[in-house]
Amino acid sequence: MSSLEQGGCLCGAYRYEFNRDRVLSSFHCHCKDCRKTTGSGKSTIVLIPDDAVSTWGNLKTYTVTGSQGAHVSRGFCDTCGSQVSSQVEEMPGLRMIKAGTLDDGTWLKVQSSCWGVTAQPWAPVDEDGAVFERNPELV
Repeated sequence: MSSLEQGGCLCGAYRYEFNRDRVLSSFHCHCKDCRKTTGSGKSTIVLIPDDAVSTWGNLKTYTVTGSQGAHVSRGFCDTCGSQVSSQVEEMPGLRMIKAGTLDDGTWLKVQSSCWGVTAQPWAPVDEDGAVFERNPELV
């Protein structure tokens, strides 16, 4: 049985929904950019095909070149500024939803951590899943 998951920004001006069965992976990212944009030790991400997500509202984007050269566009609510999702130009068709924006994330099981090499001592990687020094190689 499939489950429709929903979420959105802090103020509710931006909303999304997707079928849980379409989730490809979930992971913690400890890179410097994720730490800076979340204001914490990591970002917890739900990876899903872009065409599996329905959205309402507007996001402003801010694009940077990541440590390994990828072009990462982060989407923020244009009303309250909450970071909701990101996309990587070199990974077309995929969306990374910030798990903290889910209305109910109790079902989520984090499978791995990336950028373990830059994890802070006060926010260590979760050793229960796979740990990648940097970004995992996608085949």
